[in-house]
Amino acid sequence: MNGPKHKIFLYPLWLRIWHLINAVLFICLILTGVSLHFSADNALLFSFRFSVMIHNISGILLSLNYLYFFIFNIIKGNYKYYIPKLKGLKKRVILQAKYYLLGIFNQEPHPFMPSEESKFNPLQQLGYVSIMYLLVPIIIISGWALLFPEYAPENFFGMGGVWPMALLHTITGFALILFVFVHIYLGTTGHTIGDLYKTMITGWHLSYDDEQEVARETEKQLKNDKRTLPIILYNPITITGSLIAGITFFAILVMMIVELLSTNTSAYTGLVTFVALPTALAFGVVLIIFGAFRENRRLLLNKSGKVDRLPILDLNKRKHQAALVVFTLGTVILIVSTIYGSFKAYDYMETDQFCGNVCHSVMQPEYTAYQNNIHSRVHCVKCHIGPGADWFVKSKISGSYQLLSVSFNLYSRPIKTPVHDLRPAPETCEQCHWPNQFYSQKLVDFDFFTPDEHNSHYKIQMLLKIGGGNQETSQTSGIHWKMYIQNEISYYPADFRRQIIPWVRVRNKLTGQETYYVSTDSKFKMTDSILRSGAIRKFDCIDCHNRPAHDFKIPNNVVNSFMLAYKIDRSIPYIKNMAVQTLESNAISQDSTLKDIRHYLTDFYSRFYPSVLTENKDGLEKSIRSVAEIFSKNYFPNMRVSWRAYPNNIGHMYAKGCFRCHDGKHVSPEGKVISADCNTCHSIIMQQPPDKEAVFAKDQNFIHPGGMDKFVQSRMCPDCHAALQKNVVLEPSKH
Repeated sequence: MNGPKHKIFLYPLWLRIWHLINAVLFICLILTGVSLHFSADNALLFSFRFSVMIHNISGILLSLNYLYFFIFNIIKGNYKYYIPKLKGLKKRVILQAKYYLLGIFNQEPHPFMPSEESKFNPLQQLGYVSIMYLLVPIIIISGWALLFPEYAPENFFGMGGVWPMALLHTITGFALILFVFVHIYLGTTGHTIGDLYKTMITGWHLSYDDEQEVARETEKQLKNDKRTLPIILYNPITITGSLIAGITFFAILVMMIVELLSTNTSAYTGLVTFVALPTALAFGVVLIIFGAFRENRRLLLNKSGKVDRLPILDLNKRKHQAALVVFTLGTVILIVSTIYGSFKAYDYMETDQFCGNVCHSVMQPEYTAYQNNIHSRVHCVKCHIGPGADWFVKSKISGSYQLLSVSFNLYSRPIKTPVHDLRPAPETCEQCHWPNQFYSQKLVDFDFFTPDEHNSHYKIQMLLKIGGGNQETSQTSGIHWKMYIQNEISYYPADFRRQIIPWVRVRNKLTGQETYYVSTDSKFKMTDSILRSGAIRKFDCIDCHNRPAHDFKIPNNVVNSFMLAYKIDRSIPYIKNMAVQTLESNAISQDSTLKDIRHYLTDFYSRFYPSVLTENKDGLEKSIRSVAEIFSKNYFPNMRVSWRAYPNNIGHMYAKGCFRCHDGKHVSPEGKVISADCNTCHSIIMQQPPDKEAVFAKDQNFIHPGGMDKFVQSRMCPDCHAALQKNVVLEPSKH
């Protein structure tokens, strides 16, 4: 650029000092923030502890520096340079964007040169306003919220209070990093590479007369310039839709970059990226189209009152050509983005992370139980949806209400098991488990520790007659053959949980003979209307295996397992009884589990066995931590969930299970009874009561560790074992 030059003073000393401090702090925050975000065993840039310290210190200093900037901006009147003139703003922004994208590379003159009246061009004004008065305050506020998480709300739109702040802080941080790189690049676009940087150091800017002439000529052209696009696109609705679509599209790109770069993203990242933001983008596109058609209808209303419904496209007009290019490019980008986004949304909503973590407080019990289950490597959708589009659609329709119930806190506590909405077991369970290929019996070892002072060890070996098979191989026997393969069983459940079954129908698949059984404990009478109502259920896997992937462990059983593995010290007096009592106590909080359990157990032993606290302190501490571990995986007071909330129908010890039908009280009109004989399904082959020799024999009668005076021959197991244990044991004599 030729012509005389003169100096313009643009940046006062206070602003230059602030800018320098801000630059240094931004660099520290970026380097330590990236190191924290991608922290692993091997530090990316700095050690985790060092990054936390520097990041926190830099964040506090940045807050003070921003306060300094804000105050001086008002006192010195510097804020006025950031406020763009609304009249003709769009034209100026487009002209400036064309310069940055094309003109600068063709050595064209800058359309807007800085002056004492206007220091920034239109894009700079919009950018600096967005950065300094929106993004920087957001990252400062969210940073302080993360620095003091105890003051964050417990729940924020169904999410934990800290997480939204963390996500907002991360997204804003990446946006500011992008701004820094663009800012550094634009700093090289002056007369020379270092010209603008020198201006920021000295405060003086070199201005050329012919540059000012170009700027004045630009203003004249803008006043006479016509709109680039058709007039129907210049209306508030379309402009609003364009802003929504543009902002959300940029946000989607940023979130996708975060997801690609991060090795461990939150479940909500995918929800926001592939569900929430695309929904907002689609809404913006709808507004663009709706606004254009509405404006077209208003403008093209002719004198006769008739309306040209569709816009007219004339490619001989420059504005129509521009509109066609914008529409075509936008459509291509939107279609490609929609296809990719739809695939990612589908893929994301099929993940276990989505199922278990999105509605964290609601699904925490089920997801925790799933992760500690033998089916934890079977994805949620394999059982809850299965293959095919029809059940996928059904699940999403059902999920819409679930989303509504979570958003407005309409869900029950505990949540209901969706037994009525599950896909038939032959289409899910039997894809891996095929009863026709079951033949053998299964040997099971049971190790019990009795609730006495010595935690006496009781052993049982049992053969479970699983059975199965098919007639072609002549290998037919056991539970699965009788109940599932040879016969087709239907029943009428009188309650939602299917725990009360007053009517059973058994049809032999070979002979077609049908037998009906009605419980003598019920006055139920089957009617034709019930038979036709669809209330009759065909028996399948889920009727017995009703908690195949979400079983909450029975305290008595899981404590036995921990004691057998020496995770709970069996040498501590009454530890079995006290561990179970502690788990079943209502005094344990989900938010302070370890603290409450330690208090509960140490209080008992300090009163009755103080020697344990001195002589076996380590064993007691290990036991306390093990009990806390059991509690955290199986008890969720906030959702009122434990093993009692969901009866497990496998077996009959702690819920009716088998006894729903095999109770000796379901009788056919001919007098035939559904058997309640224990040896029908299993056979005890070894028993070793405490301090006695093991007894080996087939089909033994069960020796109850509590003694035969418990009327075990005339009562059902859950009558005692499922009874609530509310009272805390305080005196050893009562054990």
